[in-house]
Amino acid sequence: MRFQHRQKYQRGAALVEFALVTTAGFIVLLLAVFELGRLLFIFNTANEATRLGARLAVVCDANAALITQRMSQLLPQLNASTVNIHYEPASCAADSATARASCRSVTVSVKPGTVVSTNIPLLNFSFDIPAFTTTLTREAMDSTSCI
Repeated sequence: MRFQHRQKYQRGAALVEFALVTTAGFIVLLLAVFELGRLLFIFNTANEATRLGARLAVVCDANAALITQRMSQLLPQLNASTVNIHYEPASCAADSATARASCRSVTVSVKPGTVVSTNIPLLNFSFDIPAFTTTLTREAMDSTSCI
């Protein structure tokens, strides 16, 4: 008799426990999806920053500081130590006149190892941005639209 009396009051307990556990699991899954989306957005922005840097390098005078500054406006984690600008042939970017006369292409890349941290409370994960590279052939130098 006592067992039946106790069982009567426990009838909905499993449903309440299931609801609590499922809600907590759903919230964790939702946060993970948001962070994955943010991480993919950062990767895409890094790729777009290399495209912007290469485009600036092919239409403007050789000015690595300006190119890096414009790239870091897109993605603040980028700076002079994480961006690599390489002109082909290597000696052509010595000055603007030489660059206009002899550069064939420019390669702008984001070096791997730039760290992005997650925003999930109590879980501290960090991801490295992979290397992104864009190569374009030289078009014109000394453009006024570089600033």
